[in-house]
Amino acid sequence: MVAYKKELRKLQVNLVHFQRHLIAHDHRIVVIFEGRDASGKDGVIKRITEHLSPRETRVVALPAPSDRDRRSWYFQRYIAHLPVDQEMVLFNRSWYNRAGVERVMGFCSDAEYVAFLKSVPDFEKLLTSSGMQILKYYLDISKVEQERRLDDRARDPLKQWKASPIDAQALEKWDDYSAARDTMLADTHTKHAPWIIVDANNKKLARLNIIRDMLWRIECPDRNAHWQKADPTVVRSYDPFAGAVALYP
Repeated sequence: MVAYKKELRKLQVNLVHFQRHLIAHDHRIVVIFEGRDASGKDGVIKRITEHLSPRETRVVALPAPSDRDRRSWYFQRYIAHLPVDQEMVLFNRSWYNRAGVERVMGFCSDAEYVAFLKSVPDFEKLLTSSGMQILKYYLDISKVEQERRLDDRARDPLKQWKASPIDAQALEKWDDYSAARDTMLADTHTKHAPWIIVDANNKKLARLNIIRDMLWRIECPDRNAHWQKADPTVVRSYDPFAGAVALYP
């Protein structure tokens, strides 16, 4: 625990240095966190943003779409939350809801799903062409670990706000979520917005290595690229030619 806290502090100091560079050079950063239920997205985001300026750092976790949202262009409600110059925005789930929970739970039609997979690479290309940098992390955990975390969530009164009716479906529809994930990664991994896969079975290792990976990928003259490089057994770039997509099928 002591070693973890010491390393986390070092990384958070570097995040502060990075943010000063981001502000000075008018960068716009989008960081997307996707993954299975209980994969640790909230914890990672909390450690990233803990000591950053709240004026230039925003976390976006949108609720279920309203009737108006459902009548709008799918990406429309996300556009309002994109960063302006000097900002970093972290999406705790994102437009990729359509390729995950909406697909598995039947909240969108087949036509809407296919249209999303075809359009999202162009949408993200438009964003990166405008000067934004997009980092996309998929946090993967085993079925056993997910079951343990969901059970802990249900029992812990301090985590009740995380619980939802969909939690009960996460394990029952494990294979469906796996298939949806594999298709999403294969169809939306691009050079301008690549996917980064995280073994999140160990929360602390996942947090440290995601921060290292962020600092390595985002241009900043204060960084030490060698020191920041993430452990490749924890964080790796998605390889569309590797065959098996998932860490945990």
